Amino acid sequence: MQLLVVFGIIAVALSFDYINGFHDAANSIATIVSTRVLSPGQAVIWAAFFNFVAAFTFGTAVAKTIGRGMIDLSAVTLGVIFAGLIGAIVWDLITWYYGLPTSSSHALIGGYAGAAVANAGFTAIVLSGWTKTLIYIVLAPMIGLILALIITVAIFWIFQRWTPTKVDRLFRRAQLVSAAAYSLGHGTNDAQKTMGIIAGVLFTAGYLKTFMIPTWVILAAHSAIALGTLSGGWRIIHTMGSKITRLQPVGGFAAETAGAITLFIASSIGVPVSTTHTITGAIVGVGATRRLSAVRWGIAGRIVWAWVLTIPMAALIGALTFGLVRLLGGH
Repeated sequence: MQLLVVFGIIAVALSFDYINGFHDAANSIATIVSTRVLSPGQAVIWAAFFNFVAAFTFGTAVAKTIGRGMIDLSAVTLGVIFAGLIGAIVWDLITWYYGLPTSSSHALIGGYAGAAVANAGFTAIVLSGWTKTLIYIVLAPMIGLILALIITVAIFWIFQRWTPTKVDRLFRRAQLVSAAAYSLGHGTNDAQKTMGIIAGVLFTAGYLKTFMIPTWVILAAHSAIALGTLSGGWRIIHTMGSKITRLQPVGGFAAETAGAITLFIASSIGVPVSTTHTITGAIVGVGATRRLSAVRWGIAGRIVWAWVLTIPMAALIGALTFGLVRLLGGH
């Protein structure tokens, strides 16, 4: 019976990873679609391929942070993990429906924390593990914004003597590379979060003697997020690619490159950052190089409010779900 429960929760975790893929597909491809370098169909295939290739790049530091660094494992049960996943999935679907590019990562840690607190109280929270993550809620979009500003200004200075047509032609090609790099960063940071949850399931159920990430878990998580990206997230793509600011290939290249660098840094030090926050900050940075009025601050404001609400709302849903699980006889 326990084996069936474990497989069921792993299936839910991979479902979250799939939803993460189509919810966050916009992060990887909105810029390259809005600049018309690739069609939406071509872009999702390009992004999905590099989401999967990321399985062989940056290791599992983020997965270990999610799996054992944020919640005390003694407070974790299969019911807690299931309820946390439901909290993340429900919030992701709500924000996807309304076209808001919120963070699947923060939905996951919020749902997981809410369920754990409902089970064991606030002692379940490992404060040291939350410090870097909470700091990066602010830092990730700021790093993306600053890097995008620097890259855009540098491009304008280096290519100031080129004709607009020649610059456009060059950066249409260059954007293929920057989009690939961003999708690689997206895959390595986001898929690892699901790996951490699945490893937590296996450890809690006694199938792992020590907390580690099996190879089959790595491949399964990256396959799920890549398939989700293939499904696309068209509502959010429209918000990210055109509502915040209008982008040209130069701007798309700068935003994607800035976002990719930020994600590579975070993944290497094991911080589960929001790919959504990162690329949004980078897009705002590109828009601000033209003039501040080029950024549609009303849309950006709605997005920020959705960011602020993500962790507490997912935590609330996770806690309520755990209460229901306990009421029905789970644990």
